[in-house]
Amino acid sequence: MLYRIRHVTAFQYDQPIRESMMELRMRPRSDAGQRCLEFDLSTLPAAHTRSYTDHLGNVVQHFDIPGIHDRLEVTAAALVETHAAAPAPTAPDPAAWEQLDALADRAEFWDWLHPSHYAIPSERLSAFAESAGLRRDADPLTVLNNAREALHAHVRYDRGSTRVDSPIDECLEKQSGVCQDFAHAFIALARGLRIPARYVSGYLYHRTDDAEPTGHGATHAWAEAFVPHTGWIGFDPSNNTVAGDRHIRVAVGRDYKDVPPNRGVFKGAANQTMDVHVDVERARGD
Repeated sequence: MLYRIRHVTAFQYDQPIRESMMELRMRPRSDAGQRCLEFDLSTLPAAHTRSYTDHLGNVVQHFDIPGIHDRLEVTAAALVETHAAAPAPTAPDPAAWEQLDALADRAEFWDWLHPSHYAIPSERLSAFAESAGLRRDADPLTVLNNAREALHAHVRYDRGSTRVDSPIDECLEKQSGVCQDFAHAFIALARGLRIPARYVSGYLYHRTDDAEPTGHGATHAWAEAFVPHTGWIGFDPSNNTVAGDRHIRVAVGRDYKDVPPNRGVFKGAANQTMDVHVDVERARGD
């Protein structure tokens, strides 16, 4: 599938500021499941943008605007080609638990097996796992799908019900949250079962007949878990689906703290408001 993405973020300040510096993770990844064919980043006021690729393969761009300004607009435009993932195995594989345990001492899985800033264990999360019957039985893939379904059934998607820094317990108690809450809860549940799991930021394309509640006019988030003999599989508990060719990956990290779309500082005593608009459309191409 080919998708065109336009992501506009506008910052308004109630009085002039200066020397603003910003770091962005907005360029879609090019990896086994997708290719970023075109990407353009522009800012108003205009700024020279530099970039580097971090140790997880995420493209990080950064810029600074030394002059005085009271508004900053960042526009990212991309053309991305995605491919349907190979179907996950359907036959149970109880031996996969032993294979997962063998990964625990490998350095490349350390970050994905231990608690992180937003994906941390708690008594409430343990109680939820117990009530949902999430334990090391059957096989890892079955348990992960059960976790996805249990979170979708327990938590209602409700934009604005939580904050960026809300802990997992808040969405479990309210039984409402946004995509990043679903992702953090899923990651913490998987890591609690000693299954490597990571956070994915990106976009979700919605068909006109979709009933999915998330992703319209905003960025999206989901989780990936590692399953022996298959590799990393995307799980989207907020939409109760496995990630496919409509999920466009931008960055991966331990949780949201690692991969926010933007992060910055400025000099001045101004209050800031932010407005975000995202369009994801099918593109025609050869």
